[in-house]
Amino acid sequence: MTQQEDKYLRLPTRQRKHWTVCFNLMCSPMASFVWECLFCFLPSLLLLLLSLAFRWPRARCWTRLAVRAAGWRLWVIICLILELPLDRDTRALTEEAGSPGTDDLLGSGHASDGPRLICKATALAKYLIRHCGSLAGPRLASWPRGDPHLQTLSSMLCGQHGDTLQFTRDHLLLRDGGIVALDWAVGTRQGEAGGRKRWEGRKEHQSGGKALGCFTTTPPVLLVIPQSWGGMTPHLKTLCHQAMRQGFYVVVFHPRGTAGCPLTTARRTEFGDPADLEQAVAYVHSRHPSSVLVAVSEGSGSGILLSYLGESGSSSHLTAAAAISPVLLGQLWFETAPPLLYRWGVLFHLKTQLSRYASSFRGVLDVDRALSCSSLRDFEETLSCSSAQLQQRAATPPLRSQNPELSSGSHSPQGLAPSVAWALGERAYPAKDWDSYWERNEPLRDADEVAVPVLCICSRDDPLLPPASTLPLPLFQSNPYFLLALTDRGGHCGFTLEGGRTTNEEVEDGNWSHIAVLEYFRVVADFLKGEERDKASWGGPLGEYGQAGQRSRTGNTAPPRRRRATMMRRLRLQGPEQSRVDAEEGNFTWKRSYTR
Repeated sequence: MTQQEDKYLRLPTRQRKHWTVCFNLMCSPMASFVWECLFCFLPSLLLLLLSLAFRWPRARCWTRLAVRAAGWRLWVIICLILELPLDRDTRALTEEAGSPGTDDLLGSGHASDGPRLICKATALAKYLIRHCGSLAGPRLASWPRGDPHLQTLSSMLCGQHGDTLQFTRDHLLLRDGGIVALDWAVGTRQGEAGGRKRWEGRKEHQSGGKALGCFTTTPPVLLVIPQSWGGMTPHLKTLCHQAMRQGFYVVVFHPRGTAGCPLTTARRTEFGDPADLEQAVAYVHSRHPSSVLVAVSEGSGSGILLSYLGESGSSSHLTAAAAISPVLLGQLWFETAPPLLYRWGVLFHLKTQLSRYASSFRGVLDVDRALSCSSLRDFEETLSCSSAQLQQRAATPPLRSQNPELSSGSHSPQGLAPSVAWALGERAYPAKDWDSYWERNEPLRDADEVAVPVLCICSRDDPLLPPASTLPLPLFQSNPYFLLALTDRGGHCGFTLEGGRTTNEEVEDGNWSHIAVLEYFRVVADFLKGEERDKASWGGPLGEYGQAGQRSRTGNTAPPRRRRATMMRRLRLQGPEQSRVDAEEGNFTWKRSYTR
């Protein structure tokens, strides 16, 4: 007899009968059926209980917090594995921005989590504060949609309108025989090519000149400049899609050798060399001479846009410009190593393009050394500075263009005819060293010559740019043509809105930078129209930019002269005290200074 049987026999007779009955019931076929049904419907019962529990607000709140905490811990682990920074130190910028004269000079009263405009108190800036609602109202998304890395990666890798846009390409032959590509947006696969037709219909019903084409009867032209390494990101395609819906002619500028553009000369476009962009702008203006021409750049594409605005001065054909997550200090950007994931991604893209034309560049550049570089600075220095290039030259010149001027005579080290090398000046030859390279390519080297309003949209948590404390805030405080919209969140070219949609029925995507840039162009055009209406006489004192804007569009100005090395100069920034004095005086009149 086992021990359990012995315990059972020691029980009183009544208890033994009770346990016997229970055992028999549990072993009966009916009991087995009941237990099977119970286990079968147990998941459904649990789901029912959970649904009833989630009707309780406190239970929903606890569940949301638990899921959010678990997701955050998982994301921290992923960032540690990928060596992605979780937080950027912005205390220095916050303290500096909160000092007198740097905080919102116009008293717009922005919330801490919304965009804040840092600029000189001019008539245009005050007009933007009053009429550009996107610079004051929207709330940017918080974590997880607002995580800087998630926003940055999503803007580069995935998008809503990536495969729907349709472009037609123009190849523009340049003075030195090179070729750049201009992609004109002609519609979408869903048949939305009638954006300009809808714009023409809306324009007749708009009062007060709210359309961007208020100067003319033709739609405006938006020139889009991608990242310096080339290619169209989903972020940029979404911007093109929104611009088409609002009635713009959209054209995308692709530097030589990028985005499938053929390479006909052994010349690379340096980071801040605006020569190719200058010819592209002149070509676009010649095709649409009566249209307002505006430009927007993405990320490192701001290098050639800001350089072009500085070198062209008041002779620029642009009416306004904008830069989304711009690289304002090029040398600092190359010398500051981004996180490993982004650095290898950019280097992989650059090396892929270089390897495609390795045989053409091998005679004038140290291609093998460039392909082995592990940093952006080493890669750029190897390809752009003579101190890091091969001393020997190929016996036969590299790939020539069909330009007859380039097929005869002696050639420069880059295979250029003497006349072309003279026209290009110092850019026909590589820079001597790293510092001299940035003497002629720093985007803001001629910032004091810019005569076009420029809106820069930056985020403090941008993972691809140097810390926000390095932003040249004195430039925006002292120069009336530069405006900075600074946000706490947004990543690099992200700026996702909290709700994903806005109240404006014309805007369906949730990207604040697209909304702000397009509205900024409309408000600037409306402001300039008012100035021309108030100061219509050419003989009187033209305030606020009217005469200059009209003159630049008539085509009567002389072509801009290329700036030589002796004329280039670094950015001259005024101190905070001087900027506060200028802001208090308010004597600036919005008029282009004719520097050319």
